[in-house]
Amino acid sequence: MKKIKELILKCWNNDVLRYIFFGGCTTLVNLVCYYVLRLATPINMNVANTISVMAAILFAYFVNSRFVFHSEAENLKQRFGEFTKFVGARLSTMIIEVGGVWLMAEVMHINDLIAKFVIQFIILVLNYIFSKFLVFTKKKGTGEKA
Repeated sequence: MKKIKELILKCWNNDVLRYIFFGGCTTLVNLVCYYVLRLATPINMNVANTISVMAAILFAYFVNSRFVFHSEAENLKQRFGEFTKFVGARLSTMIIEVGGVWLMAEVMHINDLIAKFVIQFIILVLNYIFSKFLVFTKKKGTGEKA
Protein backbone atom coordinates (compact mmCIF):
# COMPACT_ATOMS: atom_id res chain seq x y z
CA MET A 1 0.00 0.00 0.00
CA LYS A 2 2.91 2.34 0.76
CA LYS A 3 4.31 1.85 -2.77
CA ILE A 4 0.93 2.71 -4.29
CA LYS A 5 0.75 5.91 -2.23
CA GLU A 6 4.29 6.83 -3.31
CA LEU A 7 3.42 6.23 -6.97
CA ILE A 8 0.26 8.33 -6.72
CA LEU A 9 2.19 11.13 -5.01
CA LYS A 10 4.92 10.99 -7.65
CA CYS A 11 2.33 11.24 -10.42
CA TRP A 12 0.48 14.05 -8.63
CA ASN A 13 3.72 16.05 -8.35
CA ASN A 14 4.22 15.95 -12.13
CA ASP A 15 2.34 18.79 -13.87
CA VAL A 16 2.32 16.96 -17.21
CA LEU A 17 0.60 13.93 -15.67
CA ARG A 18 -1.84 16.16 -13.79
CA TYR A 19 -2.55 18.01 -17.04
CA ILE A 20 -3.16 14.76 -18.89
CA PHE A 21 -5.57 13.59 -16.18
CA PHE A 22 -7.49 16.87 -15.97
CA GLY A 23 -7.19 17.36 -19.73
CA GLY A 24 -8.92 14.01 -20.05
CA CYS A 25 -11.64 15.21 -17.68
CA THR A 26 -11.99 18.41 -19.72
CA THR A 27 -12.19 16.38 -22.92
CA LEU A 28 -14.88 14.26 -21.30
CA VAL A 29 -16.88 17.40 -20.42
CA ASN A 30 -16.48 18.58 -24.01
CA LEU A 31 -17.45 15.27 -25.61
CA VAL A 32 -20.38 14.55 -23.28
CA CYS A 33 -21.82 18.06 -23.80
CA TYR A 34 -21.42 17.69 -27.56
CA TYR A 35 -22.89 14.20 -27.61
CA VAL A 36 -25.92 15.22 -25.54
CA LEU A 37 -26.52 18.37 -27.60
CA ARG A 38 -26.24 16.47 -30.90
CA LEU A 39 -28.39 13.53 -29.90
CA ALA A 40 -30.96 15.12 -27.59
CA THR A 41 -31.58 18.45 -29.35
CA PRO A 42 -32.01 19.69 -32.90
CA ILE A 43 -28.96 21.98 -32.51
CA ASN A 44 -26.69 22.05 -35.53
CA MET A 45 -23.19 20.54 -35.39
CA ASN A 46 -21.25 23.84 -35.23
CA VAL A 47 -23.47 25.36 -32.53
CA ALA A 48 -23.28 22.18 -30.44
CA ASN A 49 -19.51 22.13 -30.89
CA THR A 50 -19.16 25.77 -29.83
CA ILE A 51 -21.33 25.32 -26.73
CA SER A 52 -19.47 22.17 -25.70
CA VAL A 53 -16.09 23.86 -26.12
CA MET A 54 -17.23 26.85 -24.05
CA ALA A 55 -18.35 24.54 -21.22
CA ALA A 56 -15.01 22.75 -21.41
CA ILE A 57 -13.09 26.07 -21.28
CA LEU A 58 -14.81 27.07 -18.03
CA PHE A 59 -14.20 23.66 -16.49
CA ALA A 60 -10.57 23.65 -17.70
CA TYR A 61 -9.78 27.06 -16.22
CA PHE A 62 -10.98 25.94 -12.81
CA VAL A 63 -9.03 22.66 -12.74
CA ASN A 64 -5.91 24.02 -14.44
CA SER A 65 -5.60 27.06 -12.22
CA ARG A 66 -6.28 25.13 -9.05
CA PHE A 67 -4.91 21.61 -9.53
CA VAL A 68 -2.51 21.55 -12.49
CA PHE A 69 -0.54 24.78 -12.45
CA HIS A 70 -1.39 25.90 -8.89
CA SER A 71 -2.23 29.48 -9.72
CA GLU A 72 -0.69 32.00 -7.39
CA ALA A 73 -3.07 34.80 -8.34
CA GLU A 74 -3.62 36.66 -5.10
CA ASN A 75 -6.42 39.04 -5.97
CA LEU A 76 -9.31 39.53 -8.37
CA LYS A 77 -7.24 41.63 -10.78
CA GLN A 78 -4.58 38.92 -11.12
CA ARG A 79 -7.19 36.17 -11.39
CA PHE A 80 -9.06 38.14 -14.08
CA GLY A 81 -5.82 38.69 -16.05
CA GLU A 82 -5.02 35.00 -15.86
CA PHE A 83 -8.58 34.05 -16.85
CA THR A 84 -8.48 36.48 -19.80
CA LYS A 85 -5.22 34.99 -21.10
CA PHE A 86 -6.59 31.48 -20.58
CA VAL A 87 -9.81 32.19 -22.45
CA GLY A 88 -7.89 33.92 -25.25
CA ALA A 89 -5.64 30.90 -25.69
CA ARG A 90 -8.60 28.53 -25.54
CA LEU A 91 -10.57 30.57 -28.07
CA SER A 92 -7.70 30.20 -30.52
CA THR A 93 -7.72 26.42 -30.06
CA MET A 94 -11.53 26.47 -30.25
CA ILE A 95 -11.23 27.93 -33.75
CA ILE A 96 -8.85 25.10 -34.64
CA GLU A 97 -11.22 22.56 -33.08
CA VAL A 98 -14.42 23.82 -34.70
CA GLY A 99 -12.65 24.19 -38.05
CA GLY A 100 -11.01 20.77 -37.72
CA VAL A 101 -14.27 19.01 -36.89
CA TRP A 102 -16.01 20.80 -39.75
CA LEU A 103 -13.20 19.88 -42.17
CA MET A 104 -13.15 16.24 -41.13
CA ALA A 105 -16.96 15.89 -41.05
CA GLU A 106 -18.00 17.95 -44.06
CA VAL A 107 -15.02 17.72 -46.41
CA MET A 108 -13.47 14.38 -45.48
CA HIS A 109 -16.88 12.78 -44.70
CA ILE A 110 -15.82 11.36 -41.33
CA ASN A 111 -18.55 10.93 -38.72
CA ASP A 112 -18.66 14.15 -36.68
CA LEU A 113 -18.45 12.32 -33.33
CA ILE A 114 -15.32 10.51 -34.49
CA ALA A 115 -13.88 13.76 -35.88
CA LYS A 116 -14.57 15.48 -32.55
CA PHE A 117 -12.76 12.70 -30.69
CA VAL A 118 -9.72 12.69 -33.01
CA ILE A 119 -9.21 16.45 -32.96
CA GLN A 120 -9.08 16.39 -29.14
CA PHE A 121 -5.52 15.03 -29.17
CA ILE A 122 -4.22 18.03 -31.13
CA ILE A 123 -6.15 20.41 -28.88
CA LEU A 124 -4.83 18.74 -25.71
CA VAL A 125 -1.21 19.34 -26.74
CA LEU A 126 -1.80 22.94 -27.87
CA ASN A 127 -3.72 23.81 -24.71
CA TYR A 128 -0.94 22.45 -22.49
CA ILE A 129 1.67 24.53 -24.30
CA PHE A 130 -0.44 27.69 -24.08
CA SER A 131 -1.30 27.14 -20.40
CA LYS A 132 2.22 26.28 -19.32
CA PHE A 133 4.07 29.00 -21.22
CA LEU A 134 1.55 31.82 -21.74
CA VAL A 135 -1.07 31.72 -18.98
CA PHE A 136 0.24 30.23 -15.73
CA THR A 137 3.76 31.62 -15.87
CA LYS A 138 6.05 32.86 -13.12
CA LYS A 139 8.36 35.86 -13.34
CA LYS A 140 11.93 34.67 -13.92
CA GLY A 141 14.12 34.66 -10.85
CA THR A 142 11.43 35.79 -8.42
CA GLY A 143 8.99 32.91 -8.31
CA GLU A 144 6.22 35.48 -8.80
CA LYS A 145 3.50 35.30 -11.42
CA ALA A 146 4.18 37.21 -14.61
